[in-house]
Amino acid sequence: MKIKVNDIKKGTTIKCNQLGVPVTGIMLDSLRGNTRLVDVKGSEVGMFDEIGSVYATDITHAENSEGIWEDVEYTDKQIQSIKMREQFGF
Repeated sequence: MKIKVNDIKKGTTIKCNQLGVPVTGIMLDSLRGNTRLVDVKGSEVGMFDEIGSVYATDITHAENSEGIWEDVEYTDKQIQSIKMREQFGF
């Protein structure tokens, strides 16, 4: 099953990889677009927990109401954003 990143609601537990390794986090907004506000649990891998903007394309999974992890699906615009960042080495 897949969920669109723009459909992830505030309070949803997610997995993201913007720290270089997958960690969990809590979605802190219900907005749409290329960045989302997330409470990232970096302490899972020896880093600090932090709240900040995360590229939507760094969100890889979202936990649904039944406790099942769903893969995240990106919009065409978000996929273009991945390609642009890759050109610049991000």
